Amino acid sequence: MIKDSPNPPEINPEQPTKTTYRPCPIFTIRPDVNSETLLVHACETLASANVMATELSSILTGPTCNLVLGIQQMIVLAQLSVNRVLDQFDPQQ
Repeated sequence: MIKDSPNPPEINPEQPTKTTYRPCPIFTIRPDVNSETLLVHACETLASANVMATELSSILTGPTCNLVLGIQQMIVLAQLSVNRVLDQFDPQQ
């Protein structure tokens, strides 16, 4: 168990905290890759995650199965959003 510090640092609510985000340099996306290509890859990744979640749910039961099916539903909703944006790049008629 971690005990509270006897002298916690004071936080000044008027002073904004500055957070620096640095992505892991192992996995990067080239800056010249266009948005459509990134969306296509996102769509393919979501499709694969959907298949994995569906397969996993078929071998589980009870609350664990319901949890995986909830995750699968969120994947499908994200997939629909990505597909909608992709349709704006290349409308299907």
